[in-house]
Amino acid sequence: MTITKRQLPTFLRFGKSPNLSQKLMVIGLVITLFFIFLAFFAPVFQAWGWLQNPKEFLSNLPQQPPSGEHWFGTSRLGHDVFSRTLFGAQAALQVVILATALSMVIGVPLGMVSGYLGGRLDKVLLFLMDSIYTLPGLLLSVTLAFVVGRGILNAAIAISIAYVPQYYRVVRNHTVSVKTEVFIEAAQAMGASTWIVLSRYLFFNVIQSVPVLFTLNAADAILVLGGLGFLGLGLPEEVPEWGHDLKQALEALPTGIWWTTLFPGLAMTLMVVGLSLLGEGLNEFVNPRLRRENGIRK
Repeated sequence: MTITKRQLPTFLRFGKSPNLSQKLMVIGLVITLFFIFLAFFAPVFQAWGWLQNPKEFLSNLPQQPPSGEHWFGTSRLGHDVFSRTLFGAQAALQVVILATALSMVIGVPLGMVSGYLGGRLDKVLLFLMDSIYTLPGLLLSVTLAFVVGRGILNAAIAISIAYVPQYYRVVRNHTVSVKTEVFIEAAQAMGASTWIVLSRYLFFNVIQSVPVLFTLNAADAILVLGGLGFLGLGLPEEVPEWGHDLKQALEALPTGIWWTTLFPGLAMTLMVVGLSLLGEGLNEFVNPRLRRENGIRK
């Protein structure tokens, strides 16, 4: 059976050859999947004897440069840098997925309800979300981290609040434009309840941009989590986290100990770049105008 180009999903309908943005999206996807693989199989690598127990980082090992025994070297406290970097990816993914999921679960329903019902509720929610949106995300997360304390869930809550207005605004604007469509008016005329209209007719027509927001917010959340860790907030000290490791490494950097700074910083940078490329690539396929500009026709 031969599958024609027209039968492919929209996001797979490349032109005669993939353009630059499509190639970059593939690179971003590969980088993202690579970090997911490392985070998921971190305990397996540990079982092979390459890593120290993540709960027992302190040891009697002197600080060592990268070698065959310790690929990324060790810190002045005896931390295995490869172990910290690997399990730091695991902690980052846990916090980022929780943070973006929480903001999406809150922002999407609020945006749909606000855009569909309108009226005073819409005005109140708009004012509230615009007020939150005007605050710097890192400053808001730092303030909330002081209130909720440390921990993976608490860090996710502190980070997620800053992204709720983004989901709200995008979904609300789509809802306002879609609710005047003929099929919505027909459902209302047939006596469909508000819940039925929202869940059956509106939801799948207003969430096109949500995956794009999810990936871009995930990239930003990694930087925010790193900032919290650098300030001594976010996760407990015994949990490997890139921002906290960078803070500790900066103290040893003037003495020529470069590896404790390089590898956590490089891991954070690569993961942010991968998610950003993936999000920008998804945006091209979600946005019809961008697809036309790149010569992709339905």
